[in-house]
Amino acid sequence: MNAATHPHLRTALSVNLNKVALVRNTRHLGIPSVTRAATLCLQAGARGITVHPRPDERHIRAHDVHDLAELMKAWPDREYNIEGNPFHNLMGFVRAVRPHQVTFVPDSEGPFTSDHGWSFPADAERLRPLIDECRALGVRVSLFMDADAPQMAGAKAVGADRVELYTEPYAAAWHTPQRAGQLERFRAAAQAALDAGLGVNAGHDLNRENLTAFLRAVPGVSEVSIGHALMADALELGFAATIADYNRCIAEAG
Repeated sequence: MNAATHPHLRTALSVNLNKVALVRNTRHLGIPSVTRAATLCLQAGARGITVHPRPDERHIRAHDVHDLAELMKAWPDREYNIEGNPFHNLMGFVRAVRPHQVTFVPDSEGPFTSDHGWSFPADAERLRPLIDECRALGVRVSLFMDADAPQMAGAKAVGADRVELYTEPYAAAWHTPQRAGQLERFRAAAQAALDAGLGVNAGHDLNRENLTAFLRAVPGVSEVSIGHALMADALELGFAATIADYNRCIAEAG
């Protein structure tokens, strides 16, 4: 069952604000404001806000995580998702802020962006106590995963609530003959996750061109987290029109 085919289950759009912070950090003026960008996105119909505070603070800084947590109190029907490597600086934020969702990402400190998911059983034992802690704090846990169907049972066994499928391989194949094969990989991975009792999120290089086709083909996607492409669109269209168009893409998947 595709979430987008049922209004009460429609895929939620969570906006990643890292690139707003990246631009702000090039000067010392505090603009553009991360909290203002979040407010505009929420007002326009975004269902959630995502941040990925890396240890070097090259975009999201510690105060942003806390400022956004305070802001989100005024939006009780929306979700706050904090993502990052739980073996770096992430857990301190989770303990302090208790977001609705935490997404564990196995990135190292240097790369520009995340580029692979967790692996099971290799990562199971070190993840298990941190997942248990998050769930004890009342925080939903999503694991960033490659679209590898046999891995989904391992994510469930370690205690995760959801997986976030790493969609860059799909996006990279969009204009190639491999598109259909990639969609089948993601369909199978999502179905395996659902069969294991996991929720399914997705993110990385999704955009207005490729989002609808993805949601039509891949079952049960609860949330898409989109940052880079959405911010590029917002530079041309503004936040309100951009969020409206991404929500149109989601609605058209039904």
